[in-house]
Amino acid sequence: MKKIVTLLVCSLLTGISVFAQMGINIDNSVPDNSAMLDVKSTNRGLLPPRMTFVQMNAIISPAAGLMVWCSNCGASGELEVFNGTSWTNMTGGAVSFAIGQSYGGGIIFYIDGTGLHGLISAPTDQSTGAPWGCYGTLIGGTGTAVGTGQANTTAILNICTFAGIAARICNDLVLNGYSDWFLPSKDELNQMYLQKTVIGGFANNYYWSSSEYNANYAWDQNFYNGLQNGLSKNGTICVRAVRAF
Repeated sequence: MKKIVTLLVCSLLTGISVFAQMGINIDNSVPDNSAMLDVKSTNRGLLPPRMTFVQMNAIISPAAGLMVWCSNCGASGELEVFNGTSWTNMTGGAVSFAIGQSYGGGIIFYIDGTGLHGLISAPTDQSTGAPWGCYGTLIGGTGTAVGTGQANTTAILNICTFAGIAARICNDLVLNGYSDWFLPSKDELNQMYLQKTVIGGFANNYYWSSSEYNANYAWDQNFYNGLQNGLSKNGTICVRAVRAF
């Protein structure tokens, strides 16, 4: 393969400007007049920089038109272009995520309606036998819906100061560079159960949620049959942490 370079030099009162066209080709042809860079090949492609979503978003002041290969965007990687405001894929859509995608320190198991935000599961259990804690004490105000797990975890720890409880195990977790893990709410835990095969590593056992049932019980889920029940806060069962993105 040969490289053909055409230089156009123009003298100016303020100095010299150099306008260059570059051709990288197999047929010794002059670069097309409309192109600054003209690459011709029948057995090789053009390889852009390859990086993760986090690395891509760490680029300082990207120029409109900047292009990279995002290795963990979409289902199996996507070519992304900065449009001057945000990164988009080659169809013009926002950077996409997929259930089961490795991202943000774990595995995506839930994506909201925007397609840009959701929940990530830690890839392994944080405990196989931890109590919920504070049996007989009503925490109060914990939610069950998707999106309430972080607030639930904070509420639990504001009242229940014992070490080794499920919420504290998740809150104190530092994993794969992330420290904002929490104990999932009842509905978040159910989303994990629905994607348990995709996430992997779950035992056919009970897992704690951060949703309180009453002063003595909290919601758990059986990852063998999917049933959710109230279990004594003194019970010792499995814990899997999640984080939001």
